[in-house]
Amino acid sequence: MEESPFKGKTGLRRVFNAFGYSITGLGSAIRHEDAFRQEVVLAAILIPLAIWLDVSGAERAMMIASVLLVLIVELLNSAVEATVDRISLDNHRLAKRAKDIGSAAVLIAFVNAAAVWTAILVR
Repeated sequence: MEESPFKGKTGLRRVFNAFGYSITGLGSAIRHEDAFRQEVVLAAILIPLAIWLDVSGAERAMMIASVLLVLIVELLNSAVEATVDRISLDNHRLAKRAKDIGSAAVLIAFVNAAAVWTAILVR
């Protein structure tokens, strides 16, 4: 029994398909998700700043990784929200819980980024 009728591609074809789906997902997030667009702008400022600052390689990597983590968590949060909305647009306590938990994950990623940047810059 197959998990999905859309599975089945293997090898290099699967890698190419997955890359295409990823690019489509990024484009969709940029087009439809205001928060993701704002975070991309923030990343476009902070990542070059991290490269420019006089910090060690490990510190630079942690600064960049913390910013990228915010983008990753926002993408996952947006996916949860889209899935919940696809199931039903009705107000439901479980739908609210799912969306609130996703939002909390984004908040924690932001707190993490702020903590990493602060720890490195205020040494």
